Amino acid sequence: MKSAVTTTLVLAASALMLFGCGRGGKQEQAQKAGAPPAGGAVISGAGATFPAPIYARWAEAYKAKSGQILNYQAIGSGGGIKQINARTVDFGASDKPLKPEELEKSGLHQFPTVIGGVVPIINLPGVQPGQLKLTGPLLADIYLGAVKSWSDPKIAQLNSGVKLPNLPITVVHRSDGSGTSFLYTTYLAGQSPAWAQKVGASDSVQWPTGIGGKGNDGVAAFVKQTAGSIGYVEYAYASQNGLSYAGLKNRDGQFVNPTAESFAAAATGADWSKAPGNYLVLIDQPGAGTWPITGATFILMHRQQDNPAKGRAVLSFFDWAYRNGDQAASELHYVPLPEPVKELMRKQWSEQIKAADGTPVFTGS
Repeated sequence: MKSAVTTTLVLAASALMLFGCGRGGKQEQAQKAGAPPAGGAVISGAGATFPAPIYARWAEAYKAKSGQILNYQAIGSGGGIKQINARTVDFGASDKPLKPEELEKSGLHQFPTVIGGVVPIINLPGVQPGQLKLTGPLLADIYLGAVKSWSDPKIAQLNSGVKLPNLPITVVHRSDGSGTSFLYTTYLAGQSPAWAQKVGASDSVQWPTGIGGKGNDGVAAFVKQTAGSIGYVEYAYASQNGLSYAGLKNRDGQFVNPTAESFAAAATGADWSKAPGNYLVLIDQPGAGTWPITGATFILMHRQQDNPAKGRAVLSFFDWAYRNGDQAASELHYVPLPEPVKELMRKQWSEQIKAADGTPVFTGS
């Protein structure tokens, strides 16, 4: 691929194939005031596949303006948490927020970047995106293996007028530790006592049935090639790959489809100032227009930076993304953070992330 030379974000080859990151030729190398100099040390991160499309877009634009290269490995939230704890990367990324006690134990600080939605994706010949309707309990029964066919009466009764194929259901789930799985299983546990008892909610669970794919891109690929399958991915993966999806019944009893507006509606009541450690889960929020499987994605950094210059470079990148990345986020169906939340995060950076001598790593844009 031509973009393999010019892209500023290093992802797994499968992710590059799916998203076509970094189209174009020679990058502009104009220096931007306050940005890291061209040719500076590469900053590295690893973790969640949920935000990989937007991190790719941001990193490409940032390198064009500053010359700073960001190397991000989309290996799943579990891998990102392990790597930041091992200090093998400059930042980790997770869709599963760490609880305040976990952050304290590991000496970490976490902050959100964007908000998005996890969606059930389907491969049903003749069924258009959003045409199939599911409820949380029914979705849990499908993933428990209790509902095995698309012609099951429980599905048919809910979808009067939809011509459903007489196909067995092939369940697809994540094979790796995943924040996307954390959001999905947290939703299912809240909808189904049987799921809560037998499986639970975590980034890695013992799936009762189905086949596993690595990363959002792996799940998307399995669903795309398997008629009768159902999986779950972050919405950008569904939209960019032309995958069909199911609508869900939300807490207010309304059937909704995944959109940036329905993700934003779920985040309306979020009060980050009252969330210790920025631990906030947006599953099954009230409101007629809310998407029930909504979540923020997070960056993890050590509070004490062994290499303050690297820490400053990471925070300068995300500060730039806060200021310049909203349009790209919206184009990829993520929801940008409100400006007051961004200002709160910058304040936290100055207070929480410091060099060994106690001086703040980030002192402003």
